[in-house]
Formats: sequence, structure tokens, C-alpha cells
Amino acid sequence: MPGINPEVLVWARETAGLSRERAAKALAIGGGKISGSETLRRYEDGEKETSRTLIVKMAKVYRRPLLVFYLPHPPTQAERGEDFRTLPEELRIESKGALDALVRDIYVRQDLVRNVLQDVEEDFPRDYVGSVKVDLEPASVSDYLGKLIGFDINEFRRYGKSEEAFSYLRKLIEEMGTFVLLIGNLGSHHTNIPVEVFRGFALSDKIAPFIIINDQDAPSARSFTLLHEFAHILIGVTGLSGGRAEQKVERYCNDIASLLLLPAVDLNSQSWHAENVEILAQKVAGFAKSINVSGSLVAYRLLRSGVIQQDTWNILSQKFRELWAAQKAAAKEGRDDSSGPSYYVVRRHKLGGAIVNLVQRTMREGALTATKAGRVLGVKPANVYNLVGTL
Repeated sequence: MPGINPEVLVWARETAGLSRERAAKALAIGGGKISGSETLRRYEDGEKETSRTLIVKMAKVYRRPLLVFYLPHPPTQAERGEDFRTLPEELRIESKGALDALVRDIYVRQDLVRNVLQDVEEDFPRDYVGSVKVDLEPASVSDYLGKLIGFDINEFRRYGKSEEAFSYLRKLIEEMGTFVLLIGNLGSHHTNIPVEVFRGFALSDKIAPFIIINDQDAPSARSFTLLHEFAHILIGVTGLSGGRAEQKVERYCNDIASLLLLPAVDLNSQSWHAENVEILAQKVAGFAKSINVSGSLVAYRLLRSGVIQQDTWNILSQKFRELWAAQKAAAKEGRDDSSGPSYYVVRRHKLGGAIVNLVQRTMREGALTATKAGRVLGVKPANVYNLVGTL
């Protein structure tokens, strides 16, 4: 068996966002007189030789291919695009491994989709990718975006639930050739990535642009995130988006998305006078629900329009985050595991019709194997047929 470069072990652990203590616990090493972290240090310093069994465990815990551990040197850090988030350093470090693993996974899926589109001669350039310059006024770009996808604000608002309104918007964007996936973890709820870490990200590409939306977020917030990320694609920029708007590009995309969902004429038609912030929060929440958007989006438009100041926006934003967390906890507490849609129905919804239909069609034509289809869909090959339906 070829020798293992200890530097690769250190690189794999650190890029997974794990301290020695946490990694040792996950690897179940150490004990007795020698602690797990000390045992792992000995492996990483080359004082102790790693076994094949331990390398296999490391590959699983660090979420890296097994062959990576046999490289002579640590590989160069892969590009994941611009990071438009503003995070506390501790949260950035804690989330780094899981988020990097998710981004790597989506890049692989995008590459497979691009290749299959080329194989079936459907690799048409998406001219809208990179069609917008950031020196244009957000209002004009918002108008362009709406016309591009055929967005009808009245139809969006007539749906009874924000989830249905999102599905309408998602279909419009997927029909443009952009794949929209709802993913907020690495395959299980144990690896959930908080909304504070990322709300969404866009992988800009002329052939197969991808948008990922964190499904840990409130359903009422997803339409805004989708439009925000599509704005990134119009600019032609790949990057991660968070919940704050200090970055210039983030604020620009926020303005584009929020203007489309809540034009100035509708915002100004309401009376926003309130005796205190509690009453204002109730007004904002009620209006937001009536038009299938989040309270945070309405509050953001009020901020950008000068109706409220930054401190009021901060209070409202925090209130709406706490409300969503409470609603999510209550729903989890009252959930009946014996009811609800099946695993495959939920999975298909999260993957989106565009990618499911592409896999189904190209498998039928013999252009995509079950193994590659499973990689695109994020499931085991044996589950592909149940997921995409009868072929």
C-alpha cells in the first residue's frame, strides 16, 4: 500500500472544518491513556502510520474521495466563486466543511448535466447568462428580468400558499434552462446547514446554470432567494449568498428581486404609520402574507425606500427570523411521521421538474446510465427508477 503524506491528512480535516477533537470523536479513535486528539496528532505528524481501515473512515468523515488520501501532496483549493456572505468568523469556520462539500457536490452534478446536454445535442447557450452589467439601475434590470421569464405578478399573488407561488416562479425560471434545486444539507438532517450560513448560491454557466436554495429557510422567503440568485446568473457571477446585504453585489441583487416582487406602487399604496415596532411588525407580516412574500422582504423594501431606518429594519428582521424558527419548531414537534408525502414525492419536489425530466428522458434514450443519473439526482443508482418514474 502506498504511503500516506501526513500533510494530506491535515488538509482533509481542516477543509472539512473539523478540529482535531471533533475529528477524533467522529473517527472513534483514541481512548485509555492516549486521547483521541493526541492519537490523531500522531497520525498527522507522521509519527504513527495510518491503516487502510482508518483512511476509509477519514474519507467518509471528511467527505473526500478515498483516492485523494493517496495523493503525494494536498490538492489546490478548488474555486467556489465569490463569497458574498457576511458572517461571524466562528460561524464561517464551523460551516466551512459542510458548505464546501455541498458546493463540490453541485459542481459535479452541473458538470454531468452539461455533458449529457452535449451528448444529446441540447447544449444551447443561454444568452441571458452574463447579459446584465452592474452599472444598470436595479429597477430597469428588475423589469428586464420579469419580461425575460414572463413573470405575472397577479398570478404569483393569487396562489393560496407561498409554496405554490414559489412553484410558479420556479417553473418560469426552469423553462429558461436554469436548474433550481432545494438543498440544505449533505443528505441527512444531521448535516443541516443553517440559513445564517447561506440562503442560496448560483453556479453561472452558459449551458447549465444552477441555483441552489437552502430548504431550511421559510417557504415565504424562497421566491425572493430564487430571484436574487437568478439576478446573480444574469450578471454572470458564481457565488454564495447570505442573509445580510453589506456587500455591493448582494444589495444590488436584493434590489432587483425585491422590486419585482413588491413594486413601489404597491408599497406606497399602504399606510405604514405605526405607534411602535410591534404594531409595524404585525402590519408588515399581514401584508407580506397577502402577497406571498416574507415579512423580511417587505421590511427591506421599506428600508430601501426610506420609510424605516436601519435600526428598525434590524429589529423587524430579527423578529421575523425568530417567528420562523418558532413555527419550524412547532411543526417539527407536531409532525406525524406516518403521514405526509412519500420520500420520492418530496425528493422530486426538491430536485425540481427540470432536472428530473432531463434524467428521465436521457436515460430512456440511453445517454445517461443509472450510476450517473444517481450522481446527478443525489441518490443511489438503485433508487433512480423509483425517483424518476417509469422509463
